[in-house]
Amino acid sequence: MKNFWRLMALLKPYRTALYVGSLCLVVASATNLAVPLYIKKLVDVVMVDKNLGALNSIALTIALLFLIQMAFSTVHNYLFDVTEKRVIADFRKNLFNHIQTLSMSFFTKRRTGEIVSRMTNDVTTIEGVVTDLPATVLQQSIRLIGGIVIVVYMNWKLTFLILVLAPVLVAFARYFGRKLKRLSTEIQDKLAASTTVLEENLSCIQVVKTFVQEGYEKGRFERAIEDSFESAKKRVKISAFFGPSIGFISFSTGLALLWYGGREVIVGAISPGELIAFILYATIIAGPMGSFARMYARLQEGLGASARIYEILDSHPEVSDRPDARPAGKLRGRVETRDLHFHYREDQEVIKGISFIAEPGETVALVGSSGGGKTTLAHLLHRFYDPTSGEIFIDDQPLHELQLKSYWKHIGLVPQETVLFGGTIKENIRYAKIDASQEEIENAALAANAHGFIMECPEGYQTVVGEKGVRLSAGQRQRIAIARAILKDPQILILDEATSALDNESEQLIQEALERLMKGRTSFVIAHRLSTIHNADKILVLDRGNIVESGNHDQLIRKKGLYHYLYTLKSLEMGREPEGVSLD
Repeated sequence: MKNFWRLMALLKPYRTALYVGSLCLVVASATNLAVPLYIKKLVDVVMVDKNLGALNSIALTIALLFLIQMAFSTVHNYLFDVTEKRVIADFRKNLFNHIQTLSMSFFTKRRTGEIVSRMTNDVTTIEGVVTDLPATVLQQSIRLIGGIVIVVYMNWKLTFLILVLAPVLVAFARYFGRKLKRLSTEIQDKLAASTTVLEENLSCIQVVKTFVQEGYEKGRFERAIEDSFESAKKRVKISAFFGPSIGFISFSTGLALLWYGGREVIVGAISPGELIAFILYATIIAGPMGSFARMYARLQEGLGASARIYEILDSHPEVSDRPDARPAGKLRGRVETRDLHFHYREDQEVIKGISFIAEPGETVALVGSSGGGKTTLAHLLHRFYDPTSGEIFIDDQPLHELQLKSYWKHIGLVPQETVLFGGTIKENIRYAKIDASQEEIENAALAANAHGFIMECPEGYQTVVGEKGVRLSAGQRQRIAIARAILKDPQILILDEATSALDNESEQLIQEALERLMKGRTSFVIAHRLSTIHNADKILVLDRGNIVESGNHDQLIRKKGLYHYLYTLKSLEMGREPEGVSLD
């Protein structure tokens, strides 16, 4: 029940509304308990006394009770329902905000669809548990306890017949509730799997159609849905039997009450009004018993969903600020690594003792074959991950001693696969500086060689780029990403193959923009383009997690090592003779 009390703690900020709503609920429930007493009088007045004046008076009193019950129930329903929606809205925001604090490793270990499913399906499942469950418990407890007190006072023998129902319902609730909790967790897991398939299909629809795999994707989604349906069918079987079984027990008890009560009326032990009132109270008492059984089942389903949500909320970022972390302040951009080691899995080290120094304003190219550790090193420099051993220094300060957000404000990233949001061009550039003026945005676009094509768009800077920038070409998306980085004005820059897979015209425009961007900044460039490599101040050649060569272009060409081989190979791929390299 730990997760249940954590959910209940969400109600604390709204306790005033809940107290008022609870008071209204008590009044409404008490009014409901009073009605059968007046109905008893009404029946006896009609069937025994035959008093018309008393009949009118009692009928008006019952009507007034119904009016009071309606008014207080309305206030209670409004306060509790609004509070429920407010709490769930806050809960969704807290969950989203917590996800924003988690490290990159959290997202690399989980599929996007699974996270989305937990934020939607699971939160919806627990929605009714938050306020509806406590309100129902309060309401049904008042009816149950009040009803029992009244019927014991009226006739203890008839009360015994009602109370026989309680242990049977408790046994039913415990047995089926456990099954429903297990099935609820299973269903949510399978819904998450189907959501994941859907998200992957939509985000990769171009690949799906290119490889003509619509049939395969249909089958994959159908299997996930059918798998979810089979688990849901198991829950339906239990629910289909659970409700009618409770109804059968309740009706059987009611029949026993009618039989025994009828005998008591016939022999004159009780009046007809007492029998009617007693049956009404029996209904009032049986209602909470059945309701408690159903609530227990709902609670188990909610707890199953909450366990999946709190698994995320209990996750902690692997990369976070230390208690004594200090703001980065203004940086010169000197970067040093000392004996850097890192692994994603303990049995497979990716970075193996890397050490180097990048002076302020230098351009450092990271080259090497695929899997050599270039992108991982860039992630470590960005501090998406912390090294397993060794140290990174920024301006001679240990990186882990700097506050993350203040350090990230000095870092600019232009990735190979440009990430744009689905809004306008202006919104995407301004993402680096939300309060940027139109002039600042246009200056950044001019420096990125993007202003020209932007002004050719129908709505200019207000042009909607579509999801992930699908309405723009690769070169246009890349130039917007560069404009965004220019607007940020970082001191340290990371370019992850920013000019790969582009045509020559786009490459030239982007290369010019990158040169403006890198000027005066410490830049780390993962590049396959010869021009970027050739002009770098320092080149680090990585192979299997080690720096096997370092120096400038001319020095490394003369060594005729791995860099010489890679550079020569790249030149041949591009159909040109490499400078300073004999191909004989």
